[in-house]
Amino acid sequence: METMKKRKASLKRKTSETDIKLDLVVDGTGKSKIKTGIGFFDHMLELFSKHGLFDLKLSCKGDIHIDMHHTVEDVGIVLGQAFRVALGDKKGIERYAENKVPMDEALAEVVIDVSGRPHLTYAVQLPYKPFSEFDAETVKEFFEALVLNAGINIHINLIRGENTHHIIEAIFKAFAVALRKACQINPRKRGVPSTKGIL
Repeated sequence: METMKKRKASLKRKTSETDIKLDLVVDGTGKSKIKTGIGFFDHMLELFSKHGLFDLKLSCKGDIHIDMHHTVEDVGIVLGQAFRVALGDKKGIERYAENKVPMDEALAEVVIDVSGRPHLTYAVQLPYKPFSEFDAETVKEFFEALVLNAGINIHINLIRGENTHHIIEAIFKAFAVALRKACQINPRKRGVPSTKGIL
């Protein structure tokens, strides 16, 4: 029986705003080592790795003394690029997946098509409350950057929620599980899962 080659990517990206190094293994076990300088963001990426079973090693030195927007967005760019590289021609993947995750009172739904056509629908209304030192508005920026660079169609729907931390955590967990399902290899599928023959 042929052993499946591990789908992985190692990328570096340096600008005047951020310096990022990232190693990704799609078919991993959920191990992570993450340091962006933003504690809450690190926690969300660790959850993403754990629940997606993606091995993720990430370091980012960013201009967070200005704000966290550049760091969060640029990590989305590089993570999206890494998935595009690691998935290659996408032969045999499930392609479509969805998942709902509760976090206490919050419930988030993520629906994914690894289509080669980037699109984000972000139907999330966050509470107007102070939230730690993390800029919750950057979550949308992260996902916009990721979908554009990964070539993925993602719909993120907040079904309900009152606590900003719970809402964002539910989103990242639902995203992780849905992406894991969409990327997994289905042995019954032959070639690229598209009638066009390419994704």
